[in-house]
Amino acid sequence: MADKRQVEILIIGSGEAGKYLAWTMAKAGRRTVVVERGLIGGSCPNIACMPSKNIVHSAKVEELARRGAEFGIATGTAAVNMASVQARKRQMVDGLINVHRDRYEASGAELVLGEAQFVAPKTVEVKKRDGGLLTLAGDQVFLNVGTRAAIPDVAGLKASNPMTHVAALDLDRLPEHLVVLGGGFVALELAQAFRRLGSRVTMLVRGRQLAPREDADVGEELLRLFHDEAIDVRLNTELLDVQGESGQELRLRVREQEGERPIAASDILVATGRVANTQSLGLEKTGVELDDRGYIRVNERLQTTASGIWAMGDCAGGPLFTHVAFDDFRIVRDNLTGGDRSSRGRIIPFCLFTDPELARVGWSETAARNAGISYRLAKIPMAAVLRTRTLSEPRGFMKALVSQQSDEILGFTAFGTGAGEVMSVVQTAMLGRLPYTALRDAILAHPTLAEGLIVLFTAVPAFSKTAS
Repeated sequence: MADKRQVEILIIGSGEAGKYLAWTMAKAGRRTVVVERGLIGGSCPNIACMPSKNIVHSAKVEELARRGAEFGIATGTAAVNMASVQARKRQMVDGLINVHRDRYEASGAELVLGEAQFVAPKTVEVKKRDGGLLTLAGDQVFLNVGTRAAIPDVAGLKASNPMTHVAALDLDRLPEHLVVLGGGFVALELAQAFRRLGSRVTMLVRGRQLAPREDADVGEELLRLFHDEAIDVRLNTELLDVQGESGQELRLRVREQEGERPIAASDILVATGRVANTQSLGLEKTGVELDDRGYIRVNERLQTTASGIWAMGDCAGGPLFTHVAFDDFRIVRDNLTGGDRSSRGRIIPFCLFTDPELARVGWSETAARNAGISYRLAKIPMAAVLRTRTLSEPRGFMKALVSQQSDEILGFTAFGTGAGEVMSVVQTAMLGRLPYTALRDAILAHPTLAEGLIVLFTAVPAFSKTAS
């Protein structure tokens, strides 16, 4: 017979939003329990953000070692040891998990490892990892169950046991020939990393450009970068069927503009999108509704359609970023303690950790045009930023959109070394509603990457009666 307990705060999932809410509520004296089925701290420190950036950096070090002569350094022949690459990553992950355990202990929040399923509106039955059943009822319930990689419905693909990012980031070996299915963030980061570490890499992309949600010039720069690094990018290509076993021998059949052709490979990585982890929770017993994609319907305060139940993070259908999940936590926390916050009007940045990085905040040109927003465009090559010359990293560009009617900064995109850090400067100006002239006229340290913002915003065209 299952133990039964009533708690004040019941959180399903220990990802970014869930764990911070648990620690905060428990420290405030609320009886708090978190149910986590596998990854303490969620996907970010275990199998996603942090591990991927760790592997990406190892690939960057290998690339720098190969370029040693360019910097006057004799390095000899660089050799990649994937077991050592993984050991560094696993040491980091183990350390992060220990930090999370310590935070739970210090806060007083209880962490229960097991699989939760709703048996009543605010009540779950938990199959505990160490055996036994536990029934938990919460006065207030918070869903933070995340997403997982989607596997396309392609003949033979599932049967081939393809890798998702989870398995790819835990490989102790280098694939001989890795086929990457997709052209988005995960696909781009891992394709470049494995190529630099020594794998032959082919990317199969259904669309006409890499990073399909970004402007065409971004896609063109990424394509040029990948061609320079001998990554075989096949745009407008459809995977028709797969035979064989990933990790051993694969035979793929694809359709390109010129017709069908076979591809032989050793491994396949699927990175074509995400699906919400909402199908096995028993949500039909709660009154919580899903949208047509399977994500949880929430309002601007992250309340679901069921009284006393909230959803946060990826499963709530917002932008799938850890920093968005953290802000979801802040919205819920503040509203639980008498505040009035919402998800409206958030200025949400992103950074793609290819090398060089891609970063954007605010409007892209494509989105602005589609929305009928007129803008002035300033664009400079990264080579115009003198710091890139000291680093021998001149690839890429920066561009900014400024309102046609005022001096408001509407958006910023950078593809270049340190792009994410420079973007944060522009985002801060946007948050403070500073005119672009504040950055144009600022005294910024020389030679830094941020100094390039003076060059960029000096290039903003004067007011024009003709909209862009």
